[in-house]
Amino acid sequence: MGYQGQQPVIPPQSDLDDKELLVSEPKHKEKTCRQSAAVFNVVNSIIGSGIIDFSLVLLIKGGALSGTDTYQSLVNKTFGFPGYLLLSVLQFLYPFIAMISYNIITGDTLSKVFQRIPGVDPENLLIGRHFIIVFSTVVFTLPLSLYRDIAKLGKISLISTVLTTLILGIVTARVISLGPYIPKSEDAWVFAKPNAIQAVGVMSFAFICHHNCFLVYGSLEEPTVAKWSRIIHLSTLVSVFICILFATCGYVTFTGFTQGDLFENYCRNDDLVTFGRFCYGATVVLTYPIECFVTREVVANVFFGGNLSPVFHIIITAVIITTATLVSLLIDCLGIVLELNGVLCAAPLIFIIPSACYLKLSEEPRTHSDKIMSCVMLPVGAVVMVVGFVMAVTNPQDCTHGQEMFYCFPDNFSLTNISVSHSQLTTQLSIVNVSTF
Repeated sequence: MGYQGQQPVIPPQSDLDDKELLVSEPKHKEKTCRQSAAVFNVVNSIIGSGIIDFSLVLLIKGGALSGTDTYQSLVNKTFGFPGYLLLSVLQFLYPFIAMISYNIITGDTLSKVFQRIPGVDPENLLIGRHFIIVFSTVVFTLPLSLYRDIAKLGKISLISTVLTTLILGIVTARVISLGPYIPKSEDAWVFAKPNAIQAVGVMSFAFICHHNCFLVYGSLEEPTVAKWSRIIHLSTLVSVFICILFATCGYVTFTGFTQGDLFENYCRNDDLVTFGRFCYGATVVLTYPIECFVTREVVANVFFGGNLSPVFHIIITAVIITTATLVSLLIDCLGIVLELNGVLCAAPLIFIIPSACYLKLSEEPRTHSDKIMSCVMLPVGAVVMVVGFVMAVTNPQDCTHGQEMFYCFPDNFSLTNISVSHSQLTTQLSIVNVSTF
């Protein structure tokens, strides 16, 4: 195994206090990635997976305090081999399961796109979700994942961010043109329901970028905590704005009928949304390689001392992607994947571990703002992890994978010329006996 005891990877900086660390500029001239590329990498990771939070900066501060430059080495330095091993498992599982979820989204989304091509038989195996998952893996995600330097994905992440902006415009437009004709579910505007903790699990999945933050941080030219903080602030503002708009537009349109994959709510004969689905599928494909980078790095650190030969680099990448592809071919319900990954992997990676590391390493007084936040985040993460897992298992959400929603069936219902009345949709709702929640 690549476990290297308690030795830090970079020279220790324990003689520097937090303030000095925030303004210091160590000389790493060999780093060539511009800050803009790092911003797009972070935004891409956040949007492919959601919003970032306070603990990202806390994590890098912990790395600076311990003189380490990876999440694994930070936990190793703080809690020894048991902590290192636990983090390695979590840090591998989160992006690996995220890769599975991305494959599910790609298959679900792009299959509906290709079915809209004139003259194409909807039953054609070449436009089925299984073929699309395999095809996109072989042609796109595998070649992109074979890069050794994550900085090279900066332009790819920029493209993904632009496509996300287009998708947001389409979702926003459909709030106006489609929203008024979708019947509202029972208690549609109740803010919090008993299963709200399950949503926290999904949001934990969405909020995380911690598993690859050291990779992006290390790709900076002259990386410092101060520079990282500026990048995170900018990335967070962009990502929070986009995610809030997505969430608001999606729920306002479909309320309690909103699916785990928002595009599952739209009807297949909507050409504007078909274009949005294509952009969404492309965005997910372009986000996938960043997750693969992390899984491969964990394997390299644990079993190969952090260094992979060109041959092993290709072999391990191929094995990871092949395994994720095979699993995604067997699973077609996205919601449970997001919930379990959120509560079991994302919650400890976001809330528990960064807080625990900082509390043990920092010599700041207990009244320091960072320590207060850490003391709040740690128990919150524990509650989300335990309660979220129990509720995800005992109260699983319904999955309507691949099915047209009830409001797509009326003969006179057209997304380009909507004329169906609210009463007609309500009647259709009672016929198919759709449960509300």
